[in-house]
Amino acid sequence: MRLLPHPAAADIELTEVLRALSDPVRLAVVGKLAVRGEMSCSDAGDELGVHKSTASHHYRTLREAGVVMTKQEGRLHLMSLRRADLDARFPGLLDAVLTACSP
Repeated sequence: MRLLPHPAAADIELTEVLRALSDPVRLAVVGKLAVRGEMSCSDAGDELGVHKSTASHHYRTLREAGVVMTKQEGRLHLMSLRRADLDARFPGLLDAVLTACSP
């Protein structure tokens, strides 16, 4: 298993998290991860309705902002929310965003 580069929990910035969550596609990915837990990037991208390269861009934006953790197992990339890190850094933010965006 190999971890891709991620910001340390203390280095996660509110402006970057909010910027990452401002896109509807990225918000949909975060919503899926909140419900399903860890998912492969290919499974998450199947329902997005965007090209694979566009989905990869969104995953990278979420990872670099500190919203998701991505690990590589062989050819598979697995994503999960960094809920504990986000809740410790910005209490209630993720829950508020997910509640406001749920149907």
